[in-house]
Amino acid sequence: MTKYNELQVESNKKIKRVGRGIASGQGKTAGRGTKGQKSRTGKKLRPMFAGGSGSLVRRAPKSSGFKSLRTPAQVVYLDHLNVFKGKLVSNETLHKAGYISSPYQAVKVILRGELTEKIDLHVAGASKSVREAVTKAGGTFVKTAVPLKVSTKSDSK
Repeated sequence: MTKYNELQVESNKKIKRVGRGIASGQGKTAGRGTKGQKSRTGKKLRPMFAGGSGSLVRRAPKSSGFKSLRTPAQVVYLDHLNVFKGKLVSNETLHKAGYISSPYQAVKVILRGELTEKIDLHVAGASKSVREAVTKAGGTFVKTAVPLKVSTKSDSK
């Protein structure tokens, strides 16, 4: 395999001069073939032109709607948080308890039931009614960024 510093590179590549006589190899029709719209000068075809029949793009079925690439937040209900009495509730603790599938995704707490225990809630989002319920129970809510997944690949350098 050649090395990057041993490549033979010319700074200015010479352009192919076509139509300079039969003996040149690209003479007469100059690589365009004989006859037809593509052999003539001046007329350019659209990229998906199919010779007058309906183009492939127009014939293909179109998908309707819109698909968002954003991953939706994982939902946790407020009454589930009574288990964490007096503790800090974060993505990691919710994942260990089995309430969310991945600690590296956004978590949103939604109101359902009541919060009877004091907790410190550190997640990406919570509804306004949940924030009020947490402060009413004596706890705190802090909006935190989603934790990034640390690579497990070892350095081979």
